[in-house]
Amino acid sequence: MLKPAIFREYDIRGVADIELLSPDVEQLGRGLGTYLRRHSGGANINVGRDCRLSSTRLRDALVRGLLAVGCNVTDIGTVPTPVLYHSAQNLNAHGAIMITGSHNPSEYNGFKSVCGASTLHGEAIQEVLHIIQRGDFDTGKGTLTTTDAVTPYVNEIAAQFKLDRRIKIVADAGNGTAGPVIHRIFEKINVDATELFFEMDGHFPNHHPDPTVPANLVALIAKVREIGADFGLAFDGDSDRIGAVDEHGNVIYGDLLLLIYAREILQRKPGATFIGEVKCSQVMYDQIAKLGGNGIMYKTGHSLIKAKMQEEHAELAGEMSGHMFFADRYRGYDDALYSACRLIEIVSKSGQPLSAQLAGVPKMVSTPEIRVDCPDDIKFDLVQRVAQHFKSKYKTLDIDGVRVLFPDGWGLLRASNTQPVLVMRFEAASEHLLKQYQSEVEQVLEAARTTGARNS
Repeated sequence: MLKPAIFREYDIRGVADIELLSPDVEQLGRGLGTYLRRHSGGANINVGRDCRLSSTRLRDALVRGLLAVGCNVTDIGTVPTPVLYHSAQNLNAHGAIMITGSHNPSEYNGFKSVCGASTLHGEAIQEVLHIIQRGDFDTGKGTLTTTDAVTPYVNEIAAQFKLDRRIKIVADAGNGTAGPVIHRIFEKINVDATELFFEMDGHFPNHHPDPTVPANLVALIAKVREIGADFGLAFDGDSDRIGAVDEHGNVIYGDLLLLIYAREILQRKPGATFIGEVKCSQVMYDQIAKLGGNGIMYKTGHSLIKAKMQEEHAELAGEMSGHMFFADRYRGYDDALYSACRLIEIVSKSGQPLSAQLAGVPKMVSTPEIRVDCPDDIKFDLVQRVAQHFKSKYKTLDIDGVRVLFPDGWGLLRASNTQPVLVMRFEAASEHLLKQYQSEVEQVLEAARTTGARNS
């Protein structure tokens, strides 16, 4: 039986060979298929997968379950997650399921699901669990077909970009799913691309495909500097998160990428709304406001962000992790390959390097995302106890975890919804203050851990 703990806030994820055994995944297929049929009004379900070693086994088991409840499955093969999203809209599917471990370590895998126009999250994912626990499955005899979903996706994206100035970039696909697809897009647009690790390989032999971790960008930075590229791009394992480095090799994190995109959109759409999340820099929100835009801080998580975008009619949303959701000129889901093309277009049209796109933005000192291992069963309680401590000392925001507003910066502590970790990030006016704020949060966290251990 599948563990309830793997049914997370916005996907279903666990250690593939321990928590996602084939008979259980077949039951999951029955549960997801039943849910999608009941809530979408139809039975046509697209299924895609990433290139992890376990993904084909999970596909086989999932599809058996989907067919058993009467779903008509279209298998689109090993593809980036945004290709699955695109195929669901393009083929008018009633639902879609992506088998992917995203940025998690290679032994993990999981399932992201779409029902109609929405991504399953929160109570919907819990309802799937309850269907499985009750054995409350539909019955039927479904069909299985395959289709090429990549070609229409490549053609649609490439048709948007007519670049007058040919620029030189380096792209690192991390042996994930981005390589073969973005290669075809690069061939169609006016870009000189040096390709790193474009061969799909679920062993991830060169580095783990997570562009938020600076250690995973070492090869990219070195190659950008070596060949004098205009900038560098990186993708995560299932290609829904983008990373970038400027021509000097400096990392441009997701919040400042969002600001670069927002600047361009606001030139065409004054007053536009943008959604950020709790890990994003205060500088980003301040700059969007200064440019006449409406920046809204919200919770972390692709499903939650997409729902908030629709509610606020936002043109763009983004996360520190590199998820970028373009409603402006696009379809509203997170797509790192499309986001890469938008960044190429901005740099090409400006005639200036990537670093110049942040001209005039105040310089703050910040950390990347800091991840601290923490068991799933205590992580939310720990965050709550740390939040209680800081509420008596500083102004805090509790949109997602706790964001402590220090005199000259801020610090964030939140529990990850996808991994047994706590996530921290800090920003301050100076290196000294940054260390001070980080140390203060870490000390309170350690005290909460110690108290919790004694009481357990």
